[in-house]
Amino acid sequence: MNQILNTPLFGIFISLLSFEIGTRLYKKFKNPFLNPLLISQLIIILFLLKFNISFEAYNRGGEMISFFLGPATIVLAVPLYKKLKLLKENALAILSGITLGSFVGIIFIILLSHGLKLDPQIINSLAPKSVTVPIGVEVCKQLNGIPSITVVSIILTGIIGSIIAPTICKLFKIEDKVARGIAIGTSSHALGTTKALELGEVEGAMSGLSIGIAGLITVFLAPLAVKLLNILLNIK
Repeated sequence: MNQILNTPLFGIFISLLSFEIGTRLYKKFKNPFLNPLLISQLIIILFLLKFNISFEAYNRGGEMISFFLGPATIVLAVPLYKKLKLLKENALAILSGITLGSFVGIIFIILLSHGLKLDPQIINSLAPKSVTVPIGVEVCKQLNGIPSITVVSIILTGIIGSIIAPTICKLFKIEDKVARGIAIGTSSHALGTTKALELGEVEGAMSGLSIGIAGLITVFLAPLAVKLLNILLNIK
């Protein structure tokens, strides 16, 4: 048993199996709360706790899966390429929407964290919550945050976004496909984009575009926003 645990294949197998279970449950019941990623995480956590398996043993395979996050994100550019004409026609509105959405998201989480009197290091870790993991971790390091907290916040943001995005769009009567895609991608990165792709090809393309631009904006804006708000709120 120990020989199996010490190989990357263990973590890879458990990850793929749990995600497959989550996917089947979602397809069967069509309940947004049965998000495959959320279900797979719960299964993995319960399995490791039940059999007293260390996270280090599991993560030997988990790190290999994480390696493919970058290439997988790049693949999202394919729907965007198919809708290139639509992008050119709405370039100003799209860029304005992504920029404003990124700005509001960063400012809101910082102010909320200050309101809850969280530790400054945790606040710095939460600031890049709405971008992909590779970008978010690098921004976190710039801010001297805690990368593990950043990763968890990014995953939770994506899961919550993918769950509530359709409901939010219906509630506020957001029917424009471009607007829906931009909103989902800017607020909940790649995980939200998987839901946007379910809504339609245009939504998926615009959401995929938002991931890259929002990430770029966050790299420059998050450090500035943290420093500026710390000064305004008289926090050292």
